[in-house]
Amino acid sequence: MSERTPVNAFTVDWEDWYQGLEIDMDYWDGFADRLSVGTERLLALLADADVRATFFVLGRAAESAPALLRQIRDAGHEIGTHGYSHRFVYNLGAEQFRRELRLSMSIIEDVLGTRCVLGHRAPFFSIVKGTEWAFDIMREEGLQYDSSVFPVQNYRYGIPDAPRWPYEACPGLIEFPLSTWRVAGRNIPVAGGAYFRIFPYNLTGSALRRINDSGRPTAFYIHPWELDPDHPRLDLPRRVSLTHYWNLERTEARLRRLLHDFPFAPMVEVLGLGDIRCE
Repeated sequence: MSERTPVNAFTVDWEDWYQGLEIDMDYWDGFADRLSVGTERLLALLADADVRATFFVLGRAAESAPALLRQIRDAGHEIGTHGYSHRFVYNLGAEQFRRELRLSMSIIEDVLGTRCVLGHRAPFFSIVKGTEWAFDIMREEGLQYDSSVFPVQNYRYGIPDAPRWPYEACPGLIEFPLSTWRVAGRNIPVAGGAYFRIFPYNLTGSALRRINDSGRPTAFYIHPWELDPDHPRLDLPRRVSLTHYWNLERTEARLRRLLHDFPFAPMVEVLGLGDIRCE
């Protein structure tokens, strides 16, 4: 691999298996806590590949697993925020978004004992057209970058005509969109998550390599529960269950291969915003 190959951002949406299933937070206490299972496996894979990542931490998860969050920080990873309740930004509205952003950052920084959160990712990538006010709020609350915009069309998220590469979303705030591969005039999502499990590995690898060959870094994401194929099966709407449970048993092996095939670093460093500050 050439020394000029761009370094890619490896990111983690840090939440438990049930927290991204559109289940009201009031019912979360009734589900099995398995956050440590996938997190420990992911930390081991990252350590084996000598890769540091960005963990976008859900505030409620930080409340329930503070020691695990400190373990992530102590392993050298960047800590960002994933909001508090894992609700769609466009359903929260501006004032509730601000309140939950402040709450999540406060919880994370209290657990870690330092002010260190520079980046944000919205649950469900739910910064869409009409919610541009979120960028201004993030900057006002001290954040330097966001990674929530997915330049695709999806029934829950997406801005299909958004820039595909990092850009200034508002003065002082950089947006690093999730990576897509341009094919026949359309953006194909190749950034991770369910797409990483659904598409053949060779397609993912080819897409990321072509993006790197063009001189661009990619933004890849994964969830801890994707490395925990034994987490409970729920009776979910078909389009949700298909993407949530598909190919979970193959995630760990694919991820190990990816981490050795491509160079990765925390998003804050890929963007050139400095070093990790959670120390």
